[in-house]
Amino acid sequence: MGWTKFRIIPARAFKKILYGIFIWTCLCYAVFRITNHKGAVTYLTARVNRGLLQNVQSMQALAAAGAVGGNANEFPTTSPPANQDNPSGSRTPGIPQNFLDLEPQVDNSPALNEKQLLTLLANHSNLPLAYWSANKNRPIGSKSCVKFPSLYELDFNNIYWQRLQTSNGTYYLYAAYYDNRWRAGSVPIVRILGMVDRIKPIPTICQLWFDKKKTVAFSQATYTYAWYSKWGNYKDGILQPFVISCKVPPKESGGQVPTSVSLVESRCDKPTTNLRILNERPKKKEDFAVCVKGLDFLHEDLSVRLVEWLELLNILGAKKVFLYELEIHPNISKVLNHYQKEGLVQLTPLTLPGNQPNLPGFRHLYLKSKLTHKRQNELIPYNDCLYRNLYSYEYVVLLDIDEIIMPVKYDSWSGLMKEVVQQALKEKNYTRASYNVRNVYFLDDLQDGDDLHHEAHEQGIPRYLHMFQHVYRSKNFTKPGSYVKCFHNTERVVSLHNHFPLNCLGTCTTFSINTSLAQLQHYRKDCVGSLKNSCKTDFRLYTLKDTTIWRYKDEAIKRTTRTLSKLGFFS
Repeated sequence: MGWTKFRIIPARAFKKILYGIFIWTCLCYAVFRITNHKGAVTYLTARVNRGLLQNVQSMQALAAAGAVGGNANEFPTTSPPANQDNPSGSRTPGIPQNFLDLEPQVDNSPALNEKQLLTLLANHSNLPLAYWSANKNRPIGSKSCVKFPSLYELDFNNIYWQRLQTSNGTYYLYAAYYDNRWRAGSVPIVRILGMVDRIKPIPTICQLWFDKKKTVAFSQATYTYAWYSKWGNYKDGILQPFVISCKVPPKESGGQVPTSVSLVESRCDKPTTNLRILNERPKKKEDFAVCVKGLDFLHEDLSVRLVEWLELLNILGAKKVFLYELEIHPNISKVLNHYQKEGLVQLTPLTLPGNQPNLPGFRHLYLKSKLTHKRQNELIPYNDCLYRNLYSYEYVVLLDIDEIIMPVKYDSWSGLMKEVVQQALKEKNYTRASYNVRNVYFLDDLQDGDDLHHEAHEQGIPRYLHMFQHVYRSKNFTKPGSYVKCFHNTERVVSLHNHFPLNCLGTCTTFSINTSLAQLQHYRKDCVGSLKNSCKTDFRLYTLKDTTIWRYKDEAIKRTTRTLSKLGFFS
């Protein structure tokens, strides 16, 4: 067994080794620092990326040259295609050259404060103006047994409704309006539109709030049923439409118009509702407004037909069209937003109250399967349109977007109604609550004679103008009083149904306009459900060509084409 002999390193050599280790350590540290510096990374990455990009571009150029030369197989063709969206000089496909210096564009607008937010909400809600930040601490009703309710104590339902729960029934309130029409009596009335899950609501009290008053006025509520029992759904548990009326006490009000109203079960109950009272008084009262129920066209694009319809209404004399939105196709939204900016349209979002579904798509299926519920819900937007315009228009006309009241003898609704009112007064010397127009079908496939297929293109009229293209109608009108639409006199009606007034100040009198003066032109694929069995014999068998609408074709073509072009429908 022997010992291994180690060679002793001289001191000078040992020092050289130590110096080498030290220099190597410093070099490694320097490399580490450099490789972790952002500028170095950028430089190195850029060099590598530039080499890769030049390699890719060279391969693409060779492939292109080969394709031009007719022998593309001589060159590699597996490189990715150039990104056409790349900025000039980009070093990597899809990445701008100066990506480190770019700043994404985001909305850096300052957040709205409470006053700004409430001001914005005031234009889209039924809340009183007293809830604005500047007024919220005002001692309204401080000398009464009940205090002005806090904003966050109100019971909201489905965005646009307020709820009152009583000992016998639940009330869903939509909006309130001031009504001092002289036919209503010497005492002004606050009208509330709502739906109640009872046929006969229990007695309730209106708490009327006034600006700058420390006392609240009380009034017994009365209920006007806005439905007929024979139409169905006449039972408790199903939401029923009502017009709720609250007389404004002259002594307590001092002639002042209340600003908001709460509905409670007992006089001094703490309110969970508080509706702003609408009282719009323009300087001039116009002739005609059109009211349209909640639009339910989530997947059906009727935008082009809507442009044609709105332009024709305006040509006939409608100053404004009030529509309500449940769910609509994006193109319909684009059209209606355009006309809102133009001042022809007012579009109001709408939901169903209570436990009814409001999920888009599901709500559509619900309304389709529960037709009577649908009809009852429609009475809210119809009557909201009426009361918002009591003092703005002489007549409101309730139409669907496939209907048009067409004057036969005159060019406009104004000329038509001047003669109609004169005829009505000659027959009986009093103004009517409404003037009704009889319905006639312009079905999609009608044509004169035995051929029931409307495939011909009417010369000089664009194919996209549905009403102007479909000029074949049934010879027969629907029966008098059936499926009519009316010019409703805003001085006389209290509640409206789709086809006629339900309740009026006095008797709900109507005058039937002779078909020689006007007709309700109804553009459909087929007759309505209740007439489908007799549609062929009553309305399809005998037809005629009716070009009354062509009286307006030049102006309508100019307007619709201009609007569709402006909105990009032809691009």
